[in-house]
Amino acid sequence: MHRNARQQKILEIIAVNEIDTQEELCAELNKLNFNVTQATISRDIKDLKLYKVSGTKKKYRYACLESDDDSVSGKMKNLFRECVQTINFANNIIVIKTMRGNGSTAGAFVDSLQFKEVIGSVAGDDTLLIVVDTNENAARIADKLREYSI
Repeated sequence: MHRNARQQKILEIIAVNEIDTQEELCAELNKLNFNVTQATISRDIKDLKLYKVSGTKKKYRYACLESDDDSVSGKMKNLFRECVQTINFANNIIVIKTMRGNGSTAGAFVDSLQFKEVIGSVAGDDTLLIVVDTNENAARIADKLREYSI
């Protein structure tokens, strides 16, 4: 089957099931006659910009957080607001502390803002480090991010 059909099915699966591993997603697709490997699923997850968020039945689940739909943008803002504990900066580095397991969720939101001053970011389990081009821009962006976390 074609890539687009498979990726559409992935979005349908994660919309109704809490899928927390690539292997589990691969098994679900294989049940539906999509002959896929874990490597294919890994590429699809990257292409679809899927992220892990806290689950209700499982510790984590895959979610699609990027869309042109304003309700999803609102969803991303809410996830950011709910997971952020502190936002601080030193020189040109911003450090965002999050609840456990939400560093990449905060990173996905910050990436979606596409600040041209951001050189790059690295997400851990409960921390997001953001490198900004200048100290002044780091202070300004940290202030903007704090507004999203209120």
